[in-house]
Formats: sequence, C-alpha cells, structure tokens
Amino acid sequence: MAYAQRRIKINNYMIINKATCLVNFHIFTLFPNIFTNTLNEGVTGRAISKGLINLIVHNIRDYSTSKHKKVDDYPFGGGPGMLMKPEPVFQAVETVKKQYSVPDGTPIILMTPQGKTFTHKIALSFQSFKTIFIICGRYEGVDERIRNYLATDEISIGDFVVSGGELPALNIIDAIARLIPGVIGRSESAQNDSFYNDLLQFPQYTRPANFRGIKVPEILLSGNHEKIKTWREIQSLKKTSQNRPDLIIKKNITRSNPLET
Repeated sequence: MAYAQRRIKINNYMIINKATCLVNFHIFTLFPNIFTNTLNEGVTGRAISKGLINLIVHNIRDYSTSKHKKVDDYPFGGGPGMLMKPEPVFQAVETVKKQYSVPDGTPIILMTPQGKTFTHKIALSFQSFKTIFIICGRYEGVDERIRNYLATDEISIGDFVVSGGELPALNIIDAIARLIPGVIGRSESAQNDSFYNDLLQFPQYTRPANFRGIKVPEILLSGNHEKIKTWREIQSLKKTSQNRPDLIIKKNITRSNPLET
C-alpha cells in the first residue's frame, strides 16, 4: 500500500476508512509534527493502512482566540515556568466533539506525571471505546480546571518527567492499538506479551540454536508442546519474581514452589 495512504490526518487533511475504523484517536497537542512520522511506522502504521485505527491530530494553538495565538501564561501566585491556558484546550476538545458527533462518556485522557501509572489493565479498559481523546500537556503543566472539568482520566507512564505529553501519548496509542483485533498478526502475540497476565514474558530464542557456545534450552527444541508450555510458565514466574516482585505480590500466587525448574 502506498505511503501516501498511511498519512495521519492533521487538522482535517485526511482520514482513512472512517466508516470501518474500529478506534478513532484524537490527539490535542502544540507539536503535531511529533506524531506524523512516528505513527506511520510499525504496528500503528499497518493499523492505519488497514483502516483499523484512525489518528487525527489537532493543534491546540489553532483554537486560541488571542491575536498571537497565545496558549500559555504565568501561574497565579508566582512560580517558575508557564502553564497551558484553559480556553484553547477546552475550545479544541469541545469543537472536535461537536464536529465529529462524539458521544458523552468518551475518554478524554490528560497525559501528566501526576496521573495514574499506565498499565496493561488500563490499556484493556480503553480497548472497547470507539473514540479516545488524548491531551498532551506542556511547559510546567496545565491549568487545574483542565484537569478537574475537562479530562476524564489522568495518565502517567512512570515516575519521571519528560518535556511534554506527546511521547507518553505515543506509548498509550501503541499499547491500545495492538489490542484491537487484526492490528497484530496473531492474537497469541499480544497474549504472550509481558503484563498480559500480570507477569513478565518468558525467555524467547530464535536461530541459531547455538550462538558462540550459548545454547538454546533443550526443552524448546524437544517438540513437546505441553512441557514447553509448563517451562514457559515457570520461567515467566521466575523472571517476574527477580525483576518485578511487586507483580507477584499483586497476583497473590500461592502455588507451591512455583519457581522451581
């Protein structure tokens, strides 16, 4: 399929297979070009080409009513940096909701380090929505009224700070998109991912079977699928116990000696 058919729509330039699309992502940002090339590649690019997802990027600055398209201002009470003003963000979201006849109850996600940490379970909770809005914060953050009276969800991708919500939003879109039927090659691919069952993925190997004297575990070459399945379950538990013991506690595993090989 030609590359031109995989372009992402920016401010009404292009939509692909709108009628058959399973999920429409509307992204609100001050830097729309961050999304164009990145999301045209890999899994999301193929999903766009197939018409399974639709990505529409909206430049918040276009919705500013000030002469110089101002979107930020100093915080009341003083302090460093600037905050995103409420008017352009509210105007952008409300205009797009009306333009696309988006129903009430549609998720409006604010990307913020103050939000709930994104997990696979949260990705699953968004999977069933036909439309998802994502607001990308910038500067020192957003006016609190955006958080309290516009966003339905506040999402963070971890306990660290980046320059804006765009890169975290890319992670959210990819995580949700790969759960949509038909986006990745086989449903088993997603089911084998880390966190699908609250555990880390088991070790994976490919050819050659012997690389610089480092051999693939014999069990994987045995052809015994039942034993391979058991081995993978045990290795998944071992890896999770070593790298993310908090997940083991959450899962409340009580099987006797689950980590024994």
